[in-house]
Amino acid sequence: MPYVIEILLPVTEKFAQQTLDGIRSELTDLFGGVTVYANAPAEGLWSNGGDTERDRIVVVEVMTEQVDRLWWADYRKRLERQLSQAEIVVRATNIDRL
Repeated sequence: MPYVIEILLPVTEKFAQQTLDGIRSELTDLFGGVTVYANAPAEGLWSNGGDTERDRIVVVEVMTEQVDRLWWADYRKRLERQLSQAEIVVRATNIDRL
């Protein structure tokens, strides 16, 4: 069953076009294609101890036939270090091609 892998990247001071270009290039080389939703960053809101936190995010996605969980966990950790983030969300969803 094919999957879509989504990476939710926060738009921060460390996040530059060069960073996005590198991610796009690497994922294209590895998976044969990538979709980047970057023109209008989404806004994420969550509650943190009574305060509302807010992030602007860019969504990057690839499609793959199998999920290599170890590779994706390592990739997520690398992105977290590169972007100085405590956590970056990487999620996999089964898809049914119509």
